[in-house]
Amino acid sequence: MACTCHTTCSSDTPAATAAELSPRWRRALWIALIVNAVMFAVELAAGLHAASVSLLADAIDFAGDAANYGLSLAVLGMAATWRSRAAWVKGATMFGYGLFVLGKSAWVWAQGTVPDAYTMGAVALLAFAANVGVAMLLYAWRNGDANMRSVWLCSRNDALSNLAVLAAAGGVFGSGHGWPDWTVAGVMAALALSAGWSVMRLARQELRPAMA
Repeated sequence: MACTCHTTCSSDTPAATAAELSPRWRRALWIALIVNAVMFAVELAAGLHAASVSLLADAIDFAGDAANYGLSLAVLGMAATWRSRAAWVKGATMFGYGLFVLGKSAWVWAQGTVPDAYTMGAVALLAFAANVGVAMLLYAWRNGDANMRSVWLCSRNDALSNLAVLAAAGGVFGSGHGWPDWTVAGVMAALALSAGWSVMRLARQELRPAMA
């Protein structure tokens, strides 16, 4: 499930806290980045093989999260303006992800494709385990500043989206139709559009003083 920004959302926030610059925090972000990048490749291949839109949606979400972790690492120690620009990029990525998933869902619905429920379920379980692992890794920083807390919440929420894909797999298996897959993908797309637009708008507001 696409998340909101990983950066602090205040134009007068300091560039970075001491905790954000700690080696343990950086290492945790790197591990999260690698796990998300690997799962993107796994879910992309599985989604194409199983003809599952919800798996493809979750795969793109993994890719977006990996990019977000990378941006979070890149802007550590930078001025608030750069962090707001990074937040805008993240928001635009989420918005684009939502548009892609909506378009793909409409195409699959028109084709009447029924995805492979077994592949969907197996990969959704693997993705759930990956996101739970990342959430546990970041758990120590759950009560940190807005940046740290949002990173942890993002991984936790992504685990919940994996359960939604797993439920879609059960729906496809039980009904023999593809509508559970399309429905979950549509909800994920709507959430991505809403979150992406919200982050872009907030980042734009933060950048206005600097642009003026």
